[in-house]
Amino acid sequence: MRLLTPIIAILLIVAGIAAFLATFTVSETQQALVVRLGEPVRAINQPGQDNPGLHFKTPFVDEVVYIEKRNLEFDMAPEEIQAADQERLVVDSFLRYRVSDPLRFFLTVRNELGAQARLRSIMDDSLRGVIASIPSQDVISGQRAELMNRVQAAVEAQVANQELGIEVIDVRILRADLPEQIANRVFQRMESERQQEAAGIRAEGNEQAQRIRAEADRNAAVIQAEARADAERIRGAGDAERNRIYAEAYGRDLEFFQFYRTMISYETALREGTPIVIPPDSDFFEYFRSETGGR
Repeated sequence: MRLLTPIIAILLIVAGIAAFLATFTVSETQQALVVRLGEPVRAINQPGQDNPGLHFKTPFVDEVVYIEKRNLEFDMAPEEIQAADQERLVVDSFLRYRVSDPLRFFLTVRNELGAQARLRSIMDDSLRGVIASIPSQDVISGQRAELMNRVQAAVEAQVANQELGIEVIDVRILRADLPEQIANRVFQRMESERQQEAAGIRAEGNEQAQRIRAEADRNAAVIQAEARADAERIRGAGDAERNRIYAEAYGRDLEFFQFYRTMISYETALREGTPIVIPPDSDFFEYFRSETGGR
């Protein structure tokens, strides 16, 4: 009886270890493959078969390989790709996928590292093939959405042909720019073109300004000439009218006319403090010599 107790204890321990090794747990975010001697024998919790939880396997023979059931993301390193116009672009992209067939996934790429290596090659080939058919300007700004759709279609086609057990969910291009050296040259070229364009606009503006100034000067000269002609004509008409009035007044009373003109000459010449050297009997003072103010 004393000998049976240790043997039973050992058997219970061995049975406990065997039971522990014979069970495994699969979470809702995982799918699992039971591999026996290197060959998968069954899949657990794969898409379309939701059976997570506790499962059993043959101890010491079966191995459990866990595969992520959630969406996975793979970032591509930025790389230079040549566009259709021979311009090189730095393209930064990423891909989202999920394992749709764990058995096929295990047989083709084994694990996520193998999947990433295969997807890196597929993404690189698809990006280069699509961007090589599009001008760099369209890649940078104009047709980004269409470009990503074309790249995703190319990636999905290659993944389907290679039967990787992967479903491509999304392909995105984060950045597509010119390399720094080329961007500097392009910027300098654009700056030179804008400077030439500005110089042309300024030259055209100066030409138009000179033409407008010349036209304005010509119009001003014509207006001034016409104004002077009108002024001379009006002045001539005024002088003629004045002479007519003078002549009419002179004809009516010659004595009064001579007296009036002499008074005006006195007012103009005899200013305060103005010395005048004229003989007293000169004709200028003829009205002063008359007591009645006559000549």
